[in-house]
Amino acid sequence: MSGKPKGDQHHTGLLNGFAAYGMWGLVPLFWPLLKPAGAAEILAHRMVWSLAFVAVALLVVRRWAWAGELLRQPRKLALVTIAAAFITVNWGVYIWAVNSGHVVEASLGYFINPLVTIAMGVLLLKERLRPAQWAAVAVGLAAVIVLTVGYGRPPWISLTLAFSFATYGLVKKKVNLGGIESLAAETAIQFLPALAYLLWLNSQGTATFTQEGPAHATLLASTGIVTALPLVCFGAAAIRVPLSTLGLLQYLAPVFQFLLGILYFHESMPPARWAGFALVWLALVLLTWDALRTARRGARAVRERTAASTAAASATVTTEPEGSRS
Repeated sequence: MSGKPKGDQHHTGLLNGFAAYGMWGLVPLFWPLLKPAGAAEILAHRMVWSLAFVAVALLVVRRWAWAGELLRQPRKLALVTIAAAFITVNWGVYIWAVNSGHVVEASLGYFINPLVTIAMGVLLLKERLRPAQWAAVAVGLAAVIVLTVGYGRPPWISLTLAFSFATYGLVKKKVNLGGIESLAAETAIQFLPALAYLLWLNSQGTATFTQEGPAHATLLASTGIVTALPLVCFGAAAIRVPLSTLGLLQYLAPVFQFLLGILYFHESMPPARWAGFALVWLALVLLTWDALRTARRGARAVRERTAASTAAASATVTTEPEGSRS
């Protein structure tokens, strides 16, 4: 970390956090610009150009040692492959949802993602939940039932986005790579299938990259920047601000997406849908309150232990026989 004062570091971290989640929240404005390209073509370009962008970034900062270590660890490489598969599903469904008029339902996926992550922790990792967390999960489940009635079907876009991203996060935690390094590894795995698909589209004469002019081609190429830049900002925030702060900032993205869906894309919100979203927001309030309360208790316990240790050390020095001191 640089020699900046702690306050400046925190301020820089907050700015980067707002930038990261702000860009993720406003990205629904970008995908429609890429029409008439379909979701699959946009997804393939995102994979190819993301690798190109992060490769250049890693060349500039000269961070390549991790790649050799990864290649020598088959289990870790397998986990990266699984992460790449789940983020492919997440990206593909999200792009399709936005360009098909389901921005609000897509935003719901990222609202319920923390609840899904907690549920997976219980089911897969056998974690024990606090009462407030159980209450939040129960309210979230009620919200899904209400939304199923409201939509006339399960909110499959939201559930797919939430479960794919939660699984991706779980796998990434086990891989333990930095944001840029992780993106480089995942897009390296995605690269050849994505490039093959784009070459096939071109051979069929249906690739928009070569048929819609230089402006369209430039926009498709910029998917790499749109993917990687928020990750760079997030990485800068993660090392400068507390995890509890990042946990609050994460709600900015789905809030922006939700507002865009209603105010910009003019998607409908019948009463049943409002009721479902209200339940999800109630669950998140419970979750956030519990997390902040637990963090405060932990910080207080640390302070008390530190004070007790200091007092004990002072008492030892005070009672030490005069002749034993050097």
